[in-house]
Amino acid sequence: MIDKLLLWSAPATLGLLVLVTLLPLVPAGAWWVRVWDFPRLQIVFLLLLPLGLTVGHALRNPFHSQHAAMLVVIAAVAAWQLTHVAPFTPLWRHEVPDATDDAATTFKLLTANIDYKNRRYDDVLAMFLEEDPDLLLVVEVDKKWATALTPLDERYPHRAGVVRDKGLGIVLWSRLPLNDPEVRHLVSDERASIFATVELSDGAPLRFVGIHPTPPGLRESHAERKHAEDDGDDDDDRHDSRVRDAELVLVAREARRDHEPRWIVTGDFNDVAWSHTTRLFQDLSALKDPRRGRALMNTYPIKWPPCRFPIDHVFVSDGLHLASMNRVMTPGSDHFAIQATFALAERDHTAPDASAEDHEEAEELVDEGKEDAAERESVAPE
Repeated sequence: MIDKLLLWSAPATLGLLVLVTLLPLVPAGAWWVRVWDFPRLQIVFLLLLPLGLTVGHALRNPFHSQHAAMLVVIAAVAAWQLTHVAPFTPLWRHEVPDATDDAATTFKLLTANIDYKNRRYDDVLAMFLEEDPDLLLVVEVDKKWATALTPLDERYPHRAGVVRDKGLGIVLWSRLPLNDPEVRHLVSDERASIFATVELSDGAPLRFVGIHPTPPGLRESHAERKHAEDDGDDDDDRHDSRVRDAELVLVAREARRDHEPRWIVTGDFNDVAWSHTTRLFQDLSALKDPRRGRALMNTYPIKWPPCRFPIDHVFVSDGLHLASMNRVMTPGSDHFAIQATFALAERDHTAPDASAEDHEEAEELVDEGKEDAAERESVAPE
């Protein structure tokens, strides 16, 4: 009885893990497909289950070809998953070089998703004041949070953004001058992005973008559900990944077109650092990830360490070197904040352009994302 249980449960569990490993390769925007981009490390740990079952059966019976095949598949799945995560460890080379000690111009950035349902106003404000960044991007700022963070206006003379309920607010406070700050709605009129040119201390311009695109799997609003029901489509009330992907592509395109100034794009991307979409974003924009070669810096969710993923990001162009980077506990939030200090350096402008296939895929993602947003009555006005 035990042998039969081991014999059938090992292939069954392994087959399930193989399935969710292959799903992200499917070119579909459905949230239940794209969600399997996230748990790469978790799947590796879950492989211990079929491994243990296989070894248990082999110890009780003569070793045969089925055992060997199981072990080969387990090793292959583990290797495939780990190839996505390994670049975010010290085993890889740094994508963003270390800053030198004699760097003349530096600035500190803090990106924080505070969770609009969080009520630890004073503690979060105290954390911001203690960290004292030059650029502070805060995501999910509603009216209550805007009021609670009013003391920041005394320390930061420049501010841009929008205050909205339901986690849709986003605000940038800056000690450095902001030229032509604007709030844009790239795909959806519910999801705002902040664009500004920051004037660094030596006068050099820095293009700043703060974003918080729609997370795949997010349940639709009541108005969106009603619209879908009126159209006879009530099968799925969750957003897929197309609106998020379209926003990332549009930001990436602008960074590539306007490549003269240095760039920094940051925020809660609602996407992991190793996903296909993030890779496409980097190829299109030529922006670099300072975590590569250093650490994962998983930021969400705080309360479930085994299930954490790196979804809060900072991407920079060449000409910015990293002095320090780490997670910061945000009291009461479900996200860690990301703190990073950068130094200006010489630029090389050597990043190759994305492939023709990447540009074609990007065009499709933008068209599909805008179409999806329009269908949900959340498309931005032209």
